[in-house]
Amino acid sequence: MVDVYILNLLAIGLLLLFATLGSGFISRRLPLSYAIIYLAVGIIIGPYGFNLIQLRQTEVFSINLLERLTEFVVIVSVFGCGLKIIRPFKLAAWDITIRLIGIVMPISIFALAAVAKFAINLDWGSAILLGAILSPTDPVLASEVQLKDTKDENELRFGLTSEGGLNDALAFPFVYFGIYASKDSNWNNWLHSWVGIDVIWAIIAGIVTGFIVSKVIVWLDRKIQQYHPIDDLMEDFIALSTILLTYSITEVVNGYGFLAVFVAGLVLQRSYKSSEKPLAQLQFIERVEKLLEVGTIVILGSILLFQPIMDYAFGSLVVSVSLLFIIRPLSVWISTIGKRFVYPQRKNFQPVNRLLFSWFGIRGIGSLYYLSYALGHGVEGEPAQQISWITYTTVIASITLHGITATPLMNWYNKHHADRPEVNSPTKADNK
Repeated sequence: MVDVYILNLLAIGLLLLFATLGSGFISRRLPLSYAIIYLAVGIIIGPYGFNLIQLRQTEVFSINLLERLTEFVVIVSVFGCGLKIIRPFKLAAWDITIRLIGIVMPISIFALAAVAKFAINLDWGSAILLGAILSPTDPVLASEVQLKDTKDENELRFGLTSEGGLNDALAFPFVYFGIYASKDSNWNNWLHSWVGIDVIWAIIAGIVTGFIVSKVIVWLDRKIQQYHPIDDLMEDFIALSTILLTYSITEVVNGYGFLAVFVAGLVLQRSYKSSEKPLAQLQFIERVEKLLEVGTIVILGSILLFQPIMDYAFGSLVVSVSLLFIIRPLSVWISTIGKRFVYPQRKNFQPVNRLLFSWFGIRGIGSLYYLSYALGHGVEGEPAQQISWITYTTVIASITLHGITATPLMNWYNKHHADRPEVNSPTKADNK
């Protein structure tokens, strides 16, 4: 009898071969993202197919595996987001990001919490936790709508890239809030420490540590290479070491590692005199990210079970429809009222920009990480089951809907709107 491990290797090899050789056909002929294909493969090799992957959402091993895998792919992705951005550190240049993080995300969290409380009868702690899990847009699955490289200054893609890079970190305080509230309904027992440690300290520590660690690594790189140049084949691992060192040191001091890694990417981009080195690191990071994305989405497909999905179908339908078609569009529309570009003579956001920002609130691997984190930190029982299957279903809905629409919509946008001066960012003029 053939070892299951060997069969798993066979399935992974076939998946990678198919995705690679078929990439040209898929991108040009089919309105599909690779994530849809990975999800389908996960279902095929899961319990309803060949049963090659035998993971269960309730098992400790499965929860820990999903948490660590999603954690790693998110930190790689947010670092890549930071590397792509070359905007100056001015409030005006980051206006759209501030609006998306400061207005859209809080509205999304509390609106979803209200839906969960009053429509599916979750307690307030669990409802806020669900809102925090599903509020961040995903930096991993949104590559089609994000900045292509450091030369891309389009305002729509910049906004979605910076939002994806930051909101996975800044949703964490609300995840902690939901976890604490679901365990202890007396908020006075933990509210002060939540504000002091999980909001103020963790955010400041993330920003400072991300800046310092990346600066030290760049300084060491320059000094050592003056005497002993690094092999070109190994040089890309500087990016990976920056990610791991920044994240781990930040977590040791109880800061937000996601935030620190994003800051490190921004700092690293600006710290090298030549743009070639950050660009090479970005290309390497994107390859690592794609490989991790395959594994994560395949695992998601393999743990899906028909019965619990049906058991929580009503709650999943209410939450996913509310989030994707009401809460995200409405919050984006509110946040972009009066939105202008850096210069007064620039026109307001055109409706097409606001509509695309509204639609591309992609949910994915970041939400899976927060879910597995919550399950691994004491959230259990019926609320845990509700939150889990609602999250899985919402992520699947997002993967499917956004996966089908992203390519045709962005092709249409690039053809008819992206090159118009009123929708392009004026950062080049800013830098002069």
